[in-house]
Amino acid sequence: MAGSASSSSTTNIMLAILEKKTTSVDLFRPLRNFIAFNYSEREAQNLDDDLQTLKQLRSDLERQSDPTPTARRDLLQNYFKTLCLVETRFPISPDKDHINTVTFTWHDAFKHKQKASQQNIHLEKAAVLFNLGAVYSQIGLSYDRATVEGRRLASHAFIGAAGAFAFLRDNAATKASIGSSTTVDISVECAGMLERLMLAQAQECVFENTIAKGSTPGVCAKISRQVGVYYEEALAALNVAPLNQHFDKAWISHVQLKAALFYAEACYRYGLELHEKEEIAEEIARLRSGVSALTEVKKSSKGAAAQLLDAISKLEANLNRNLERAMKENDRVYLMRVPSPSSLPPLPAFSMVKPMAMNEVLDASKEKMFASLVPDSSAKALSRYTEMVDDIIRTQAEKLQQASELTRVRLKEMDLPESILALEGNFTLPTGLKEDVEAVQISGGPAGLEAELQQLMDLRRVNQEMLIQIEELLQKEAREDAQFRSQFGTRWTRPQSTTLTKNLQDRLNRFAANLKQAADSDGRIERSVREHSAFMSILDRRPIESALPTLARPIMSLDANEDAIVGALKQSLRQLETLGAQRAGLEDMLKEMKRKDDILPKLMTSTGSYEDLFRKEISKYDHICEEIAQNMEAQEQLLLQIQAQNDDFSAIFNLEDYKASREKCYKQIQAAIAKYREIKENINEGLKFYVTLQDAITNVKQQCSDFVMTRNIQCREMMEDVQRQMAGLNFQDGKNTGGYNSNYPSAGHQTQRSNPQQQVDPRSQTPYYQPREQPPMAGYTHPPPPYSSSQPPSPYHVPATSASPYPPHQAQQQPPASHEYGQPAYPGWRGPYYNAHAQQPGSVPRPPYTIPAPYPPHQSGYYKQQ
Repeated sequence: MAGSASSSSTTNIMLAILEKKTTSVDLFRPLRNFIAFNYSEREAQNLDDDLQTLKQLRSDLERQSDPTPTARRDLLQNYFKTLCLVETRFPISPDKDHINTVTFTWHDAFKHKQKASQQNIHLEKAAVLFNLGAVYSQIGLSYDRATVEGRRLASHAFIGAAGAFAFLRDNAATKASIGSSTTVDISVECAGMLERLMLAQAQECVFENTIAKGSTPGVCAKISRQVGVYYEEALAALNVAPLNQHFDKAWISHVQLKAALFYAEACYRYGLELHEKEEIAEEIARLRSGVSALTEVKKSSKGAAAQLLDAISKLEANLNRNLERAMKENDRVYLMRVPSPSSLPPLPAFSMVKPMAMNEVLDASKEKMFASLVPDSSAKALSRYTEMVDDIIRTQAEKLQQASELTRVRLKEMDLPESILALEGNFTLPTGLKEDVEAVQISGGPAGLEAELQQLMDLRRVNQEMLIQIEELLQKEAREDAQFRSQFGTRWTRPQSTTLTKNLQDRLNRFAANLKQAADSDGRIERSVREHSAFMSILDRRPIESALPTLARPIMSLDANEDAIVGALKQSLRQLETLGAQRAGLEDMLKEMKRKDDILPKLMTSTGSYEDLFRKEISKYDHICEEIAQNMEAQEQLLLQIQAQNDDFSAIFNLEDYKASREKCYKQIQAAIAKYREIKENINEGLKFYVTLQDAITNVKQQCSDFVMTRNIQCREMMEDVQRQMAGLNFQDGKNTGGYNSNYPSAGHQTQRSNPQQQVDPRSQTPYYQPREQPPMAGYTHPPPPYSSSQPPSPYHVPATSASPYPPHQAQQQPPASHEYGQPAYPGWRGPYYNAHAQQPGSVPRPPYTIPAPYPPHQSGYYKQQ
């Protein structure tokens, strides 16, 4: 098609911005002095490296001799982030309490003779942002835009330049213009104009690539029209104060020509599309509009680049050629009325570019320089923000917990999911009751009580047999003593056995009485086991749930919809469980966000209001709070649905009768556990009693054995003595009469010599007869027995409140050590046989061999006096 050739190949004329120039300034010394004065010299030394880095960055900025534009760009970005760190920690101003020895001076980029000097960091930041945009534009101009890739990279660079100028306009220009000394190039108006200009050049690169790719005329027209719009916006800013007197005419002419050129280009491309649609009348009007724009702009083209003027001429020729063709076709074929250009709607436009978001590029919150310096204002702001976040998390966590607790209570009221599990045979006991049953089964259960009863009987039999053996041992010794006494008559002067064994006999009688009482208790325990065996057998069921009643389906059903009701209820319960899992996940998300929420670096780099930063950061929690609210609302609706479904379920399956029978079974299990524990406790008490009693009987048995052995030794010695008397040996009467009497302490007594530090074995003592040379010994007298008529009661007596079914255990009383009983009869009598507490008067039981002792009145617990 005629005129399809693009004029873009000849419009490759674009603008780059030159950097602002500055003068040298020393930041190291003033900032270091501030740290040393307000913090400490040690802190200043620790930050020397950071200060040196800042100094080097400023020095590199002043030099303006970076090897490549990209290196210059990185330098400017790093320096700007460092300035953000400096701003929140070092107050630079004319104030006497601030850093008032630093003055920043910058020249205007477009009128170099104009300059601004300020004692604040805002001018420095604004100038750096301006230079960053300028460097981005230089990078865009440096690419080879004759290639598709070169044009793509150039477009991206111009987008970066637009982002830098937009950031300057929105964040730094106003603050930098407040000072008494400022320049136009960093004003809000200039920054906005430069942003539009860079977007126009970025969109122009996209248009050139669109043409190169052979896109449709309609697409090319929209993109071209947006190029013209951006140029028109830049031109509008250049034509008003303060920019209309600040830029060279060539600048304004260039922008004006570009705006008209791309408007005409859009008309040209749109006309091609209209021609294909055979909309000849509008095509003619659009082409005339394009030609008119070019004709008008050429009147003010003084100072414009020749290449740009040539592009305008070529485009004008194409427009006229297509216009002539369209008019001929309309006159000959279509005969349409051509509308006036003013009556046409605006050409459609479509933007393919937008300013680069510099917030992330220039974010200084992750920088580590001067991190140890935290001003008091930042610390207070951090504390306040932390309280705000904690309050949000605490409130939301309480809502989640309340929702979970509400679910638990409502389900428990409806007996869910227990009733569903009971229908499926998967029911279980309440946790506490199940643990009690498991403890009973682990300890042997009711079935194991028989073995423990047998162990009781075995221990009782062993104790009884030991008592019989001791009794037979003492009786045998007594018979032998009586036989010798009858044989030798008055010559047998040794004390009678019954006199010496009275204490041992008393203890044996008490042991026998205790065994009699224990046997009665054993019998009651055995009867209780037999009587309640069937009652407690429920505890031996494995698993215990097999003893519970089952929830059965109705025998008859009118509509046979039981399965549908159960299925719907189970589905609702699953949905409720899903909501609960979501709540747990939301709570974890809140905690994780709180853990990662480190706002301090942002506070240290923020130059605006803390409130604005707080609102922005707090808004991160909004979506979780909304999800929690939605979760709780969904749960409430679901619980109402479950309530209705459960009412139907209860009516069909007669759930109330099942609950009653189940509770009855629970109570039966609890009663069986209580009875088992009672019997088990009584058995354990019996085992403990028999083991302790066996130790005491064993001790007495050893005493009796020692006593009998000693009496046998004395018996042999006395027989030898009597035989010597009968053989006519010369003995003094006085020395013979009491020799043996003084050496027979009663059995069970502790004997000591007058010197308690020296005890001698009886086998090495002086013979029971005394030589004539020795002084006569005192006659035989019995020492006071330790168990006299006012003898204390058995130590097994306990108060009537005792719960044990068994008599208390036997113990041996310690005899007083102040008596002197003569020489010990045998070594085993030198100490107490069985230590215990003192006995109480009046509790000596009767010997079991005459009248059986009654069951002691202090028995309590399950077993009562019959």
